Formats: sequence, C-alpha cells, structure tokens
Amino acid sequence: MKKDIDITEAELQVMQVLWKKNPLTAKALLMLLETEWHLKTLNTLLSRLVNKGILSYSKSGREYLYTPMVEQESYAQQQSKRFLHKVFDGQFSPFVAHFAKHESLKEDDIQALKQLIDDWEKDND
Repeated sequence: MKKDIDITEAELQVMQVLWKKNPLTAKALLMLLETEWHLKTLNTLLSRLVNKGILSYSKSGREYLYTPMVEQESYAQQQSKRFLHKVFDGQFSPFVAHFAKHESLKEDDIQALKQLIDDWEKDND
C-alpha cells in the first residue's frame, strides 16, 4: 500500500456510509448517518477527508457531491496489517490461535480458514 490512510473514528462513520452509497451530498449523508451530528460538524469531517485525499467532491447545483477516493478494501487491508503488526508482531497464526481460544469458531469459519490455506498452498507450489 502506497499511502497510510489515516481516518479517525468519526471520519470512518462517514466513509462507511459513502462506501455503500455514493456520491452523496452532505445533507443526504447526514440523513443516512446514525448520529445526532449537526450539518456543520459533518461539513468539518468532509473537509478533513477531502484535505487528506480520501474523498473528492464535485459541484451539483448549490451543493457538493462527495465520492470516496480510497476503496474500503484498501483501508481494511491497511488496518488489518497495522493491527497484526501492533498486537501480534506481524504473525497471523498467533492471532488466529488467540481468536480461536477466546471466541467460538463456527464450522463455516473453520472450513473457510481451511480453504484459504488450501488455496494459498496451491498458489505457492
């Protein structure tokens, strides 16, 4: 990943809506957010995201339409790697072991993990 995507918790709430539906005006976005923010608060967050290069905007009449410039998958990948390095020294197996020990894995989760390993092994033969 080229650039570190730095998104605050509040900005992430905005992005989660925009990743599902875009482009949106600030007013439309405010109606879809499950918060009690005022439009001014949302506009501040939108400005920050635009300044970070995470959102772009275009003018539509008297309003602006906001569109993500960063894909949700890219953000999720970066955050997953960051968490793995921070908490488990970049090692995946201790993470899975920890999760399996403290959470009950469903059979379909176990099968999905087995399939991931099988696919990885086939790709690396």
